[in-house]
Amino acid sequence: MADGGLIALGAGLAIGVSALATAWAEQAIGTAAIGAMAEKESLFGKALILTVIPETIVIFGLVVAILIVGIAG
Repeated sequence: MADGGLIALGAGLAIGVSALATAWAEQAIGTAAIGAMAEKESLFGKALILTVIPETIVIFGLVVAILIVGIAG
């Protein structure tokens, strides 16, 4: 069996890197969405959906972390 510390490191990296990627995507999309809504308020629904979509990246990271811990355990 692998070392418990390496398993925890791998699971932590899976979540941490995916969270950073999500933050990077949210920053770009959020800025564009605010700019678009400043021009036309009716775009709120589309902007909200587009800002929520990158959150799936963190969910994928969480699933990978759970798989890492589950397979190693």
